[in-house]
Amino acid sequence: MALLRLILNIIWLFVAGFWLAVGYVIAGLICCLLIVTIPFGIASFRMASYAIWPFGRDLVRRPGAGGGTTVMNVIWLIVAGWWLTIGHITTALALAITIIGIPMAWASLKMIPVALAPFGNEIVRVGHPREPWQF
Repeated sequence: MALLRLILNIIWLFVAGFWLAVGYVIAGLICCLLIVTIPFGIASFRMASYAIWPFGRDLVRRPGAGGGTTVMNVIWLIVAGWWLTIGHITTALALAITIIGIPMAWASLKMIPVALAPFGNEIVRVGHPREPWQF
C-alpha cells in the first residue's frame, strides 16, 4: 500500500501537484503582504504541502475548533478559497479524461474542502486520525 501511495504521489506531482501547490504558495504570499492576513498565508502554505503530496494523508476536523474558525473560513472563502476551488475542479476535469488520471482527479476533488475552509481542519496521515502530518 505504501508503494502504491508513493507511485500515485510521484505521478500526481508531475501532472497536477506542482501547479496546484504553486497556486497555494502565490495565495499565501499575497496573504502575507498584510500583518492582519498572515494567518491566511500560513494556512495557504500548509495547504500547499497537502496539494503537492496528497496520497496517504487526509483532512480531519480539529477537535475544539470554535466560532473563530468559522469567521476565518468565511473571509478565506471570499479572498482566495473560491479561486483555489475552481483550480481543483478544472484540474479534476482535465485529469478524469484518462483512466490513469481518475485517481488523480479524485485526489483533486478531495482537496476542495480544505480549499474552501482551511481553518479548524488538520492534515493527518491515513490510519492515524489524530496524529498531525509532520514535514
